[in-house]
Amino acid sequence: MIPWRRLLLALARLRRAGRGAGVGMVQRLLLVLCLCLGLPAAHASPPLVLEPGRQVLNAWPAITLLGDDTFGLGVQDMLGRLAQFAPPANLNGSLGVHNQEAMWLRLPLEVGDAPNGPWVVSIGYSSLQEVDIYLTREGQVLQQALLGYLRPPGKATLSSRTPAMLLNLQAGQRYDVLVRIRTQGPMILPITVSEMPHGLYLALREQMLQGLLNGLALCLLIYSLIQWASQHERLFAYYALVVLGSTGFSLQFFGIGAQFLWPGNVWMAAHAGIVAGLVALAGSFLFLGYTLLSPSTPRSYQRMMHAGAAATTLVCLAFAFDWLEPRGATAFMSLVGPLPSLLSIPAALRRVREKDPVGTTLLFAWLAYGAAAAVMVGLVQGWLPANFWTMHSFQLGATIDMLLFMRVLGLRSRALHLAAIDAHRERDTLHSLAHTDPLTGLPNRRGLHVALGNSLLRCGPQHLVAVYMLDLDGFKPVNDQYGHDVGDELLVAVTRRLLGHVRESDVVARLGGDEFVVMTSHLSQPEQAHDLGMKLLDAFRSPFALGDLQVHVGLTIGYALAPHDSGDAIGLLRLADAAMYSGKQAGKFCLRRNTGDLALSSS
Repeated sequence: MIPWRRLLLALARLRRAGRGAGVGMVQRLLLVLCLCLGLPAAHASPPLVLEPGRQVLNAWPAITLLGDDTFGLGVQDMLGRLAQFAPPANLNGSLGVHNQEAMWLRLPLEVGDAPNGPWVVSIGYSSLQEVDIYLTREGQVLQQALLGYLRPPGKATLSSRTPAMLLNLQAGQRYDVLVRIRTQGPMILPITVSEMPHGLYLALREQMLQGLLNGLALCLLIYSLIQWASQHERLFAYYALVVLGSTGFSLQFFGIGAQFLWPGNVWMAAHAGIVAGLVALAGSFLFLGYTLLSPSTPRSYQRMMHAGAAATTLVCLAFAFDWLEPRGATAFMSLVGPLPSLLSIPAALRRVREKDPVGTTLLFAWLAYGAAAAVMVGLVQGWLPANFWTMHSFQLGATIDMLLFMRVLGLRSRALHLAAIDAHRERDTLHSLAHTDPLTGLPNRRGLHVALGNSLLRCGPQHLVAVYMLDLDGFKPVNDQYGHDVGDELLVAVTRRLLGHVRESDVVARLGGDEFVVMTSHLSQPEQAHDLGMKLLDAFRSPFALGDLQVHVGLTIGYALAPHDSGDAIGLLRLADAAMYSGKQAGKFCLRRNTGDLALSSS
């Protein structure tokens, strides 16, 4: 059968060649026939014409390939086998995985007029173990560069983020660039030939993009670590693992690590990308498992997420210590990578039904990450072309993913903050119930002791504290005659009157029944305490209006001063209570101070 795909590809190339190089009709037909019959045709691919002003050229339309499954053939062997090079199955710049053979690429060049400056051949992918680039002409090697992260570092490897070689070309000459690629990972080979100034511009643009994206990731990492250290919230630590892994993978994938962070470190170059990917995967298990944890979440979900993180950690350690080959670690990541999202979808959908924005945010994050991962798989397998968008798809998707995860952190922090506010409010409510009289809203005996203890800490000869024990005169007859409801209403009215005759800094408390306590502080003279007591007595000379009722109740007050009469809260209350009891026995509606000369009551 006639290989129609090869035929159509050959016709397209010959059409371009006929326009640019004057290939005759007979020559075209002979070339097509050779390709269809499988005969060698070394000149089947037209050379890449380098002319001033073209800036950057995609090399793949002119590239042919030849595999070396012995890994032992050199450039001289390939120069003798140029006729065996064949066009690639596609021109998208990705050959998939070829770890069983070294791949040789032939790129014919034709230099037109005198170039404005030097030209550079470059491969825009850094994670290649061995990259040998040779510039040849008429069977002679004119230049060579031995690159790749398994090679000893030198000027060529340190000056460029990705494999590249400066070409010394002369006008009007034809050259062959032979490139040998050997690597365990995918052969992603976006090969371009560019004029030096424009090549530098593209390199700087890529460096700026990497600086922006990796700088953003670094800020997110530092923020999450600070929040983890300050709040002791594990979610921030898990998020830091995700960011660290995603950023480490990008640094290795785009050659930033080998260029700036670990130049010449073979172990890092060979392990950093896969280790970083496994760290991000383990962090995803922990982050999602903790984020979606709720009382309604099945325990099996949490166990599976912890088991996934543990298994990923073990694989990461095994690969780091070279107990596991890269192929096995990569296969594990490919199979287990989607599991955190797939296992978490039911919990996220449950959150969506509950109108929790965390669920919606996670679904969008997984959509972006899944699309980026699908593009990356297509690129690795050679199904998609190697261009700017496919090469950066995973990094852009991971950045979107990290930003959406940051929103999840914000939502989680907000939920924790609201929970803390509710806890404080509940605590304050319980504290208020324990320290407040439910009828009047005044402090009870416990609340009074707290306030009195705080005031006594600042007590002194020039800062006196007065404690008044108040007992209503005639309250029991009103309560018996009109009932407890009127009695309670009277107690509330008494509270309002007392509060209206003291300062805002003073404390009015109810101990129970018709007993009240007033505490005032920051008095400079004992006479001030006596004046306040008389003011309270005078306030009870007028009746209380309770609806249609006019009720008269009096007041008997006993008080003591700190630090003159006593220096502790219990002693002051006892002295004031004894003074009040003495006043009751002497005829009521009076004010008495106990300096220690009055007998303490038995209560």
